[in-house]
Amino acid sequence: MNRIIKYKKTIALVFSLLMINTVAFPCTGITLKSSDGGVVVARTVEWALNDAQHNKILVVPRNKQFKGQTPQGYNGKSWTGKYGFVTLTAYGQPYGPDGLNENGLYVGVYYLPGFAEYAVYDSTKAKNSMSVGDLMQWMLSSFKTVNEIVDNLNSVVVVNVDNKDFGGAELPFHFKIVDPSGNSKIIEIVNKGEVKIYDPYIGVITNSPTYDWHLINQRNYLNLSNVPNSAVTFESYTLKPIGGGSGLMGMPGDFTPPSRFVRAAAFTASCRPLSNSVDAVFESFRILDNFNIPLGSQVPKPNLPTDIVSATQVTSSSDLKNKVYYYHTMWNRQIRKINLNEIDFATIKEQIIDDDVLKTNTVKDVTPKAPIAKSSNQPKK
Repeated sequence: MNRIIKYKKTIALVFSLLMINTVAFPCTGITLKSSDGGVVVARTVEWALNDAQHNKILVVPRNKQFKGQTPQGYNGKSWTGKYGFVTLTAYGQPYGPDGLNENGLYVGVYYLPGFAEYAVYDSTKAKNSMSVGDLMQWMLSSFKTVNEIVDNLNSVVVVNVDNKDFGGAELPFHFKIVDPSGNSKIIEIVNKGEVKIYDPYIGVITNSPTYDWHLINQRNYLNLSNVPNSAVTFESYTLKPIGGGSGLMGMPGDFTPPSRFVRAAAFTASCRPLSNSVDAVFESFRILDNFNIPLGSQVPKPNLPTDIVSATQVTSSSDLKNKVYYYHTMWNRQIRKINLNEIDFATIKEQIIDDDVLKTNTVKDVTPKAPIAKSSNQPKK
């Protein structure tokens, strides 16, 4: 009996560790297009271990000098940034979940644990080597279009760098890149440095497994539809759908990456017509509300972090046509924006924008104010 109890405790502990290590970093990304030629790229950011400070945004000017990191230090690829950009950050590092440059080029990173595998470091190739975070900065600072990135990817080598500053977590990422024309690619680095490029399935991305697996898995949900099911008659009984949404019966509702991929694809495919980019931005926030993850659903109660209130720490929406970056955070659901058109990237100093210092939600009080009734015992005038 004691062996059984110990075994059960061991299994419970292993399960808890697996929960922490494998589902703490889910993110969901979509792309919406408007009838005026607008392209909006939006995503959630989840990091359920602790406060990664994803809400802090770094503004990077043009002509910044970059130096790539390798396992030996900052001896990797050197380059001068042609373009300025803004990027979410993490743990004070100069990169994070996503960013937008002054040309409207978007770069987003998504966790890919168990599948991303960077090149083995070769010191003879140090001058072309960089970390996965450097890759994000290199793309945002060096290129205007997706095609330019694809044409130059073979000129760099992404190597694994054990970055303890990043919360001690490993950094297995894949990328979604989009430009204002709507051109978009998914970039995955697997098998010790093999670069694979995919065309996004209606702009959707989540996490593991690799992108080709998600495309195959979509075939299991060909029955999903925004058209309600028809009534069916059995002898004297006619059965009708109980309510709206019956065409989506069978759509998975859990928070695993495959299930979120299916849901994001369904909501994107059924999105209402969008007249302009601003309309698309706010629709993207509405869609992504379906992917907000309460902290307690991700992490076992004994392991709940004490410095965050939500597993979904940030939701962002980038208007590539108008070059505006929108976001709200777990601390404040008010939507804020950064208009890149109004930033002079030639003269601005590198700086951090932190609009969550108070960590307080903005609430507008609209309680009606009726006139205060006069007391009956007041003297008459």
